[in-house]
Amino acid sequence: MAPVVTRTQAWILATRPRTLSAAAAPVVAGSGFAAADGVFAPLPALAALVGALLIQIATNLANDYYDFVKGGDTGDRLGPVRVTQAGILPPEAVFRGMVVTLGLATLTGVYLASVAGWPVIAVGLVSMLMGVCYTGGPYPLSYHGLGDVFVFVFFGPVATAATYFVQAQAWSPGAILAGVGLGAFSTAMLVVNNLRDRETDGAAGKRTLAVRYGDTFSVVQYFACLALAAAVPVVGMVMMDWSAWTLQSLAGWLPCLPAAPLVVAVLRDSGTVDRRTLNPALGMTARGVALYGVALGGGALFGAIGPFG
Repeated sequence: MAPVVTRTQAWILATRPRTLSAAAAPVVAGSGFAAADGVFAPLPALAALVGALLIQIATNLANDYYDFVKGGDTGDRLGPVRVTQAGILPPEAVFRGMVVTLGLATLTGVYLASVAGWPVIAVGLVSMLMGVCYTGGPYPLSYHGLGDVFVFVFFGPVATAATYFVQAQAWSPGAILAGVGLGAFSTAMLVVNNLRDRETDGAAGKRTLAVRYGDTFSVVQYFACLALAAAVPVVGMVMMDWSAWTLQSLAGWLPCLPAAPLVVAVLRDSGTVDRRTLNPALGMTARGVALYGVALGGGALFGAIGPFG
C-alpha cells in the first residue's frame, strides 16, 4: 500500500532533496573562485545554480521512472522511497515531470548561452543527455558500471569549471582542480549508495561496480575517493602556490569522517550486516560534499581578500 502523502509532498519526495547538495556544491565552489578573481556575476551564478539543480532533479525523476520500468526498483529496495515504485505517483506523471524539468533547465541554459556563448550550450546539452542516459536509453550508464565516471566528470570538473566560465567567459585552472575534488567526493556518495544496494541491484541486472567487484572493492573505492578529495587542496597549495588552498579548504572533508566506521562495518560483517545501516553514512557523505564545496569556494575568496591576498 502506498504511503499517504499530499501531491506536493509526493513531488518533493520525487526530487530527492538530499541529493541536491551534489549539484549545488560545484556551483558554490566555482562562484567562490570567480569572486576571488574579481569576476563574480550574480545573475549568471544564480542561473548556474538553478540550472544545476534542475538537471539534478530531472536526473532523479529519470532514475525513478526508468529504474521502475526496467525492474531495477522492487519492494526489496533498501534506500529512500521512490515514488513510482511505491505507487505514490504514476510512471506517466513522473516521466512528464522529467520532461518539464528538462524544459526549464533548457530555458536557464538559453540565458546562460546568451551570456557566455556556445560552450554553455555544449555543456548543458551533454549534461542533460547524460542525466537521462544514467538509467534510460539503450545503454544506461548505471546498469553498465559507468555511473561512477558520469558522477565524477559532471558533478566535478564540468560543473565547477562551467560555473566559473559563465561568469568570467574564461576557464580557471583552480576551479577545474576544485572540481576534481568535488567529483571524487560526489562519487563517494554514489559508492555508498551502490554498496548498500549491491544485492538488489545484482538481482535486477544492474551491473554497478559494487555488483561487479564486491564489498571490499567498494570500501576501498570509497576511501580512495575521500583521499583524492582531501589531496586536492594540498596539490593546490604545492603546485599553484595560492593562499586560496588553505587548511580552511582542507577542512571541508572532515564532516564525512563519522561515516567511515559505518562503511568499514559492511566490509567487516559482509553477508550479515543490514545494509540499511549505510543510509546514515550516505547522509553524512552528502553533507560532506556540501561543506567541501563551501570550504573550497570560501577558501578561494579568503585567499583573495584575506591577509595573504
